[in-house]
Amino acid sequence: MKEVISAVAVFLTFVAYVPYYRDILKGKTRPHVYSWSLWSLLTVLLVALQIAGGAGAAVWLTVVAGLLCIGVVILSLKSGKKNITTSDTIVALLSLIAIGFWLIVDQPIISIILAITADGLAFTPTIRKSWFKPYTETLSLYVINTLRFSLALVAIETYTFLSVSWFLFWAIGNTLFSIMLVVRRRQVLVKTA
Repeated sequence: MKEVISAVAVFLTFVAYVPYYRDILKGKTRPHVYSWSLWSLLTVLLVALQIAGGAGAAVWLTVVAGLLCIGVVILSLKSGKKNITTSDTIVALLSLIAIGFWLIVDQPIISIILAITADGLAFTPTIRKSWFKPYTETLSLYVINTLRFSLALVAIETYTFLSVSWFLFWAIGNTLFSIMLVVRRRQVLVKTA
């Protein structure tokens, strides 16, 4: 049963990214290159921690998400967010430092905390960009991400801090980001009306 749930979550990953890729190609969505580059790196590295933590079939969601993040990076190099601020660069450097500590530390719990910290820091440029320009992100990606990360939590074979924490972080993070996009879009509409 866990394999079926994981397969549904993987399918939803593809469903979520199709409109995102389409919107990038149309110039509607402008992903922040720093966020997506860091997420690609982190997601690929997290696979080993999730395997060690007993994530089981749920790890396939992480593998697929990592590959699709790499695709976003490739597409965003052409049409991604180029307005990179000093704070974006600082956050990217802090994220890279957290990744460095994560790779040096031989403690799985500390490693996953550092990985989640780096992921959260990597989200900051996208949040900043989207706060001011909420239509530069494809809302459906983040709504579906909330569902697929929630399904991944159900698909975990062995529930440990290592196997659960990253999926839980992203289920909550995508939920909050989706809410922010909806609220900011309404506020932008009211200002332009």
